[in-house]
Amino acid sequence: MLFNSYAFIFAFLPTTFLIYFFLNKRKLTLASKVWLIAASLFFYSWWNIVYFPLIVLSVVVNYTISRVLVDKRSWRKPFLQLGLAFNLGLLGYFKYMDFFIANINLAFGTHIPLLHLALPLAISFYTLQQIAFLVDSYGGLVKERNFLDYSIFVLFFPQLIAGPIVHHKEMMPQFAAVKNKVIDYKNIATGLYLFSIGLFKKVVIADTFAVWATAGHNHAETLNFLEAWAASLSYMFQLYFDFSGYTDMAIGAALLFNIRLPDNFNSPYKATGIIDFWQRWHMTLTRFITTYIYTPIVRSFRTFNFHIAMGASLIAMLISGFWHGAAWTFVLFGFLHGLAIVINHNFRKAKLKLKHFVA
Repeated sequence: MLFNSYAFIFAFLPTTFLIYFFLNKRKLTLASKVWLIAASLFFYSWWNIVYFPLIVLSVVVNYTISRVLVDKRSWRKPFLQLGLAFNLGLLGYFKYMDFFIANINLAFGTHIPLLHLALPLAISFYTLQQIAFLVDSYGGLVKERNFLDYSIFVLFFPQLIAGPIVHHKEMMPQFAAVKNKVIDYKNIATGLYLFSIGLFKKVVIADTFAVWATAGHNHAETLNFLEAWAASLSYMFQLYFDFSGYTDMAIGAALLFNIRLPDNFNSPYKATGIIDFWQRWHMTLTRFITTYIYTPIVRSFRTFNFHIAMGASLIAMLISGFWHGAAWTFVLFGFLHGLAIVINHNFRKAKLKLKHFVA
């Protein structure tokens, strides 16, 4: 079910909203939680019910491991490793197995048949979210003991499909607050406003650019210089307005339920450098990369210096690139952005600065 579909806008969203607040008004807090989880699972399953058991399994296993990390301190490290292996194993199998098989066949001349697995919806996002939760549980930063609350944290439908990638500490206090269980008309007005902006970005702007980008890519071999640039720029704007529009719709839909999701975009094409760009584009992914990839890499060294920091940045962006998709083009994308970040840091270190307009 897409945010811009009639089914979501005119049926799913109003029905979920009305029943959720009706149950809360009747002081049926447990029932309202169950309803929100059930609605979110229905929203997820609408796309392909085949992967319904997968997300349920992921939630149950991660919750169980998190309880061990909190309660059994002597078993914490092996269970953290188990949890990371489980999450990365699921992601690796469903998202990357055909990529690995194809490259093994290419490298060794083998003929291992591809599995042709369909990528489960949102697996990249809910996997990252739960990895962060396990690491935070291991570090003593979170202690979630209620299974329903944990399920809402992972499954809450506005942020389930494509983020923003949220932290437990910024979400669960909002769901627990009594004031958030009552309809807030200001939040409804703001939420509908944000949702409408996102809907416009997606339907009017992104989908229009998509027509031009698709036409260009389908006839790439016949394009002249200007047509090639037009197709490339159309794809650039399609990508931005599609993702930014989806995020606006997610933030707006969540606000109807009095839940504030973190900002994910801040005019990234106004950035004056690649470092600035990644502080504006998919901001919650940048936060995840910094906290759970870059920082552990840096801390694995006994000493810290500029060269180690740059190496860690490059590795983190390579991993980020591969997370985006199972293809060498994504690895190259991560490498180029990592290299650009290293160059940008060297510019800053040398106190070299471009004029704002040029940058």
